[in-house]
Amino acid sequence: MRTDSSPGTLPAREHLPAADAGTPVLDVVIPVHNEEKDLQPCVRRLRDHLARTFPYAFRITIADNASTDATPQVSRRLAAELPEVGAVRLEQKGRGRALRAVWSASDAPVLAYMDVDLSTDLNALLPLVAPLISGHSDLAIGSRLSHGSRVVRGTRREFISRGYNLILRGSLQARFSDAQCGFKAIRRDVAQVLLPLIEDTSWFFDTEMLVLAERAGLRIHEVPVDWVDDPDSSVRIVRTATDDLKGVWRVGRALATGSLPLDRLTRPFGDDPRDREVEDVPRHLPRQLVGFCAVGALSTVFYLLLYSAFRTFAGSQTANALALLVCAIANTAANRRLTFGVRGRAGAVRHQAQGLVVFGIGLALTSGSLAALDAAGGRPAHSTELAVLIAANLAATVLRFLLLRAWVFPDRGGPTAPCIPGPSAAGLHDTEAGDHR
Repeated sequence: MRTDSSPGTLPAREHLPAADAGTPVLDVVIPVHNEEKDLQPCVRRLRDHLARTFPYAFRITIADNASTDATPQVSRRLAAELPEVGAVRLEQKGRGRALRAVWSASDAPVLAYMDVDLSTDLNALLPLVAPLISGHSDLAIGSRLSHGSRVVRGTRREFISRGYNLILRGSLQARFSDAQCGFKAIRRDVAQVLLPLIEDTSWFFDTEMLVLAERAGLRIHEVPVDWVDDPDSSVRIVRTATDDLKGVWRVGRALATGSLPLDRLTRPFGDDPRDREVEDVPRHLPRQLVGFCAVGALSTVFYLLLYSAFRTFAGSQTANALALLVCAIANTAANRRLTFGVRGRAGAVRHQAQGLVVFGIGLALTSGSLAALDAAGGRPAHSTELAVLIAANLAATVLRFLLLRAWVFPDRGGPTAPCIPGPSAAGLHDTEAGDHR
């Protein structure tokens, strides 16, 4: 992969250089709430594992969200005793809130988190963060549902986990396999842009982060893990599931209305081969053809159904015009979003107006075909009308794609560098940022 950058573009992902002694490359956050019993053995085990296997300097940050037991005292004692361990105290609960606070303030180029019960085998930690260090990926997740994972847990949790991921695939078109595994990592430069867009402060934080990253075209690396269920887990399954479904609805609605500024994220972190100019290869053409054909096939079926319905009470020309008008509006909206990747409401009215001009050309082709059929004499059968209309629509479809691509949704040239804000201050208001240094 190239590491040079041309004017106006962001530099490519780069392999993180070997850090100076004492400068952490990895910051592993352990969010806890009332975990006085498990915290100390967890931190010591993780620290020993990293010291033995991780080739870079590291930090472990205990993020205590509003514990009411002895967890704060245990955290401070571990931080005082172990130089690689820091502690942060938050006065409000929420795993997402804790991760946002620590990740926003951390100086480590790779940020990770894991649950305090260490259900995930630590041998997966280095494979998790390696693609982020190398610059190959933007985020990495442990997956209990991918091929090669070895999982021990009860039937109820297995059913809920798989059901939830099916919901994500069906409603948000998610392609990652496991949203809820408490074993994830992200590059800091990616987190600085992504975190301000995430609203959830609790368990849905992970899912929202992954959905937004995937929709923005970031690269998510999955690592199959060995995972053993913690029978003493304090997670309230029913309440968590309810909150997750509310989050799915909120994010799905935001994506559908285009209210999320995903243009801040779309491939800003690397040299993507799809952005390169290659002689005699039109930009984005293969993907646009696939999208246009899919939309066109559905539109044709919709058009024929509408034409048949309108034909029961109107003449052939009127039925054709009405069916084409309805399909033209739906077709333009679908191609705008799915084929040419235009999100948001900006320019939607203009695109529909231009789409209606394209509709007029299609109307002229199909109406002319029907007129020619009528001029041939006699009363043609309904099947003959449909066959003529299909042939005319095929010609109109080719012309429609060319007009949509060249006029309605033209390629404005090379990608521009997206606006990348600095770290959000919102995630720092409830944490003592200096405590984990």
